Amino acid sequence: MTELRGRGVWRKPQDRRKAPHLHENATPPFTIGNLPMYVVTLLTHPHHPVLERVTVESLRNAWGGGDAVWLDPGVAAEFPVQALPANQWQVWEGLQTLRVDLIVQPAEGRKKRVLLADMDSTMIAQECIDELADEAGVGARVAGITARAMNGELDFEAALTERVGLLAGLPAQVIDHVIRDRITLMSGGQALLATMKAQGAYCALVSGGFTAFTAKIAAVLGFDEHRANTLLVKDGVLTGQVEPPILGKQAKVDALQQITARLGITPAQVLAVGDGANDLGMLGLAGTGVALHAKPAVAAQCQVRVNHGDLTALLYLQGYHREEFAS
Repeated sequence: MTELRGRGVWRKPQDRRKAPHLHENATPPFTIGNLPMYVVTLLTHPHHPVLERVTVESLRNAWGGGDAVWLDPGVAAEFPVQALPANQWQVWEGLQTLRVDLIVQPAEGRKKRVLLADMDSTMIAQECIDELADEAGVGARVAGITARAMNGELDFEAALTERVGLLAGLPAQVIDHVIRDRITLMSGGQALLATMKAQGAYCALVSGGFTAFTAKIAAVLGFDEHRANTLLVKDGVLTGQVEPPILGKQAKVDALQQITARLGITPAQVLAVGDGANDLGMLGLAGTGVALHAKPAVAAQCQVRVNHGDLTALLYLQGYHREEFAS
């Protein structure tokens, strides 16, 4: 993971003194009369700015929306509407063919005070256990189990136990090699963390993967805490077991509840993001749960789906303009 070097440099607290705290910069609700409003966001990947003005304006006119605001020309725009459009998902399907994501959400409370993020295939582009398995010579077998588990076809804990068992005997030092040479950050993650932390948000990395990976990813990106499973090592090699209890779907829900209770806030003030079946609990409980490039069975159960944007989509969803991103 050579490209991660030098990316863990953050502004000192005093350098952030001009940045407004989150609650001071909260997005006000749009209203028509006394009616609550929704916000429609259209976005795509920043590296492929294919969002056209005619697309935004045509949809705004069709849905009777308010003035459109460009958060990032060619990448993200939004406009308010009075009610949830009846044909939202039909329009969503059409926009997918244009590589454009469509999200409709309540306007009030969009800016969140907590980011709760999965790691594998979310904050990083790989599944860490698949990369270890490849080093152990069982890559194809483990990758197949991973895909089925993340799509909800297998029990997560049983699938993790089976996959970790296949790693028995692998030298522990291989982990550092995998992190250095095989793991890459997901696009937009650094901007997401830097911007939310500059606005006073608390950021937690909660993974069904392994602490050997979350510790380094959390440090590089600036997460306030990380939780994951611990691979057991004896005499310098993996034993093929993890320290119980296994951190799975319920543990992610528990993390959300524990963190919000500790901060004195509600789950409605949480932005959660993940891609696998073991993320569904926290995605459903969070105020905004984002299925990011998610497995089909997972995406089908989520109202907020990002298939084409990167992690900066989570900033656009909160109403941030590109020039407001921190670095």
